This record gives sequence, structure tokens and C-alpha cells, in this order.
Amino acid sequence: MELELNAAPAGGNWVTDSSTQGFAIDVVEASQQRLVLVDLWAPWCGPCKQLGPVLEKVVNNGGGAVSLVKIDIDQNPEIAQALRVQSIPAVFAFKNGQPVDAFMGALPESQVKEFIEKNLGEAIGPSPIEEAMEAGRAALEEDNTEVALTAFAKILELDPENVEAKAHLSRVYIKLGEVEAARTLLESIDPSEQNAPYVSAAFAALSIAENATNGADLAPMEEKVANEPDNLEARLELATALIGSGSYHAGGDHLLEIIKRDNDWNDQAARKELLKIFEALGPMHDISKDLRRKLSSLLFS
Repeated sequence: MELELNAAPAGGNWVTDSSTQGFAIDVVEASQQRLVLVDLWAPWCGPCKQLGPVLEKVVNNGGGAVSLVKIDIDQNPEIAQALRVQSIPAVFAFKNGQPVDAFMGALPESQVKEFIEKNLGEAIGPSPIEEAMEAGRAALEEDNTEVALTAFAKILELDPENVEAKAHLSRVYIKLGEVEAARTLLESIDPSEQNAPYVSAAFAALSIAENATNGADLAPMEEKVANEPDNLEARLELATALIGSGSYHAGGDHLLEIIKRDNDWNDQAARKELLKIFEALGPMHDISKDLRRKLSSLLFS
């Protein structure tokens, strides 16, 4: 599987600021070549601050099919008067030098995209970041670390603070045995973003990886549990080592055995480790579904 990622062309930020003096060139003339959106806003306008980043994202994702011209009406009241603007934010679509459509207020991204596509007459394709994210997620699911690494690294070149790419890239590092690199990347994510499912899943995978051990180290643990089946501490140590080494099913079964013997032992440590598996693998993974079924059977039988 090859991954082709094309960043925006040179000068490919299709968002500019303009004024009354620049309107004829930036809007009227430019709209002879492509669809031009005019965003009328003001610094004191709360909804304008919500809409602005959404407009910029959708327009830049269009790759040049549409451009956005932002005009501060406090500095350029003549434009608002000429377009008979009653309230802001107000967005006008210009084609062939004329306004052809408009909307008022802050719309969600999906509706902004629909507005542009309606006036453009064609769909706006996914951005390079969206394409890379889709390819990276699929590759990660298939354990294709080479393609996943390329995809998420490319996203972070284009958008260094992309939280989802950081989280997924950390998963790739974990699969490659680069646990320290994964930890460093995850620690760079702002705490306010750490409740996102893909971030918590990455932290769960990191926690699991930190308990990894080699096969030779597992033998004495397994022997100890066989000789001392009621030693829950030893069983938990074996379970986390197995899970850290990739043996999710075997480790999960030992966690279920702990729950069966004493559900509340060590502040429900076994159940917490099971939850890490569910987070790391995802709720729809076959192992997650099997362990959940077994857990439900234990708790509700």
C-alpha cells in the first residue's frame, strides 16, 4: 500500500484579509477565476470568532477551488453598507464578480461545506490531512506500521499540534518497541485534550507496553501461579506481563480469574487492567468482545 500526500501548493493558504480599497481585486476580479467567499466580521463579535476558524478550515481543505476574503466591518463599513448587512457574521458567495448566495450566523462545519459545494457545483475532496488520517488509521488497524508511521508523521509535518495524529503515532511507536518515544509524544498533548477516546486509548496502550517482558521472564511467573493459585498478586503480575507481551487473551483470562476469586481485591485492580485492554484494542475488537462477554458472565451469573 502506497501513501501519497500532497500538501497545499505554494501560497496555498486560500484565506486573505482585505479592505474597501482591495475589494475590487480581491473579490470582484478573483471571483472571475474561482468561487470567493466574503466573511464580514468584527473583533467584538462572538459568533464571528466561532465561524472564522471553521470557514478557514473548509476553504483550505478545498485546495484552491474556493478562496476566502475576510473583511473587518469596523474598519470597512462601506462594504457592509453596500451589501446591506443587517447582522454579522455574514458570508457572501461571489461568482463572476457578483454575489450569488449568502448566509448569516455561525454554521457548523458540515453546513459550511454544503454551502460551498452548492455554489461551487461540485464536492470538495478531503484535505491532505484527512486523507492521511484515513490511511493511517486503516494501516494501524492492519498492523502495517510502515504506512501508519508515514501517514501520521506527515500529518504532524502539516499540523504539528494535531492531537489525534500524535495519539495514533504513539501507538505506532509502541508497536515498534519505541516506548520512550511514545511516552514523550503523549506527554506533549495538552491535559485538556487527554479525555479524547484516541488519546486515552494510546495511554492505555502505553501502560500495557510498560509491563512487557520477554518469554524467559514469564516462565517463573507462570510456575509461581501454578504452585500458588490463590496468590492474586502473583497472578496479576503474570497477567500484566502477558498482556504487555501481546498475549491479551491469556493475560485477560488471568484477570478474569482474579475477579472470580475476589472482585474487590486491591481496589478492583484486575478490572482496571481489563479496561486498559478494552481501551487499547477498542470495544469492537474480537478479544475485547470475548473478554467482555466472559466478564459479564462472571458478574451477572
